[in-house]
Amino acid sequence: MRPFGVWRVRRALRVWTPLAAVGLLGTCRHEASGSNIPVGGECGSLQAAWIWCDDFESDRLGRYFEYDSAGFARVRGAGLNGSTGMRARWTGGQVSAGSLHLAFGATPQAGIRPVDAGTAKYREVYWRLYLKNQAGWTGGGGDKLSRVQILANSAWAQTMIAPVWSGDQPSNREYLLLDPVSGTDSLGNLLTRGYGDVAHLRFLGAARSGTAIFSTANAGVWRCIEAHVRLNDPGQANGVFELWIDDVLEAQRSGLNWLGSYNDYGINTLFVENYWNAGAATAEERYIDNLVVSAQRVGCL
Repeated sequence: MRPFGVWRVRRALRVWTPLAAVGLLGTCRHEASGSNIPVGGECGSLQAAWIWCDDFESDRLGRYFEYDSAGFARVRGAGLNGSTGMRARWTGGQVSAGSLHLAFGATPQAGIRPVDAGTAKYREVYWRLYLKNQAGWTGGGGDKLSRVQILANSAWAQTMIAPVWSGDQPSNREYLLLDPVSGTDSLGNLLTRGYGDVAHLRFLGAARSGTAIFSTANAGVWRCIEAHVRLNDPGQANGVFELWIDDVLEAQRSGLNWLGSYNDYGINTLFVENYWNAGAATAEERYIDNLVVSAQRVGCL
């Protein structure tokens, strides 16, 4: 485990020994989501712009270059409309309930295995997932949820980071935040020396969603969460970071200088995480389903 800063750049797991994909576990009752899932699952109808799709109906866990299964597993009935999905389960005080680390495009290390041809330098990506907190959920957002980033070398130095996670203050802990971060200077010279090198990160200013999806009153329903990053053009501050919840634009940052003129790699990793900095308030669980990474807007089912 390596440190990843304080509230805006929090602690994050660095490396796990890759694990074999686990099988389906148990059953779990859920209310119908109302979503229109294609027969055979969403990933049976791949779109040309999609870089990755995982509806968890088939076991694709081995395609992620790292999978931490500590409390995070495929479960029949845990997904949309009673389909198969991922369940993250915490005990009271538990910090990490597992994660998925996905690579795509050109990467700096053989162990960061891309799910595509591994040659693209992506300068714009969208990622969408469905999230449901159990009925009675309490304690805020549980901090980590997802982020895309550029890993620039074998030390995992981060050129830029685009986290979508909850706040940790009373005023924002029930909301999602966009918290854009740069690991270069304004010209594009890489400053970070490794993963979570907080001393060399530039914080570009957070934006909060409008819906308190982590409040107890809003628990027990599926939310469609989609984020979008467009890197800035060289020498310009025209980068974008956006968030939609249930197809409504709820947070946005524009005019961003993500990485100056840096161009060694494009956006090349997505982390989906269940990491509660101070530990879960009580024993509880949440569910994740229908993850898509795309070069174009995905939208909700």
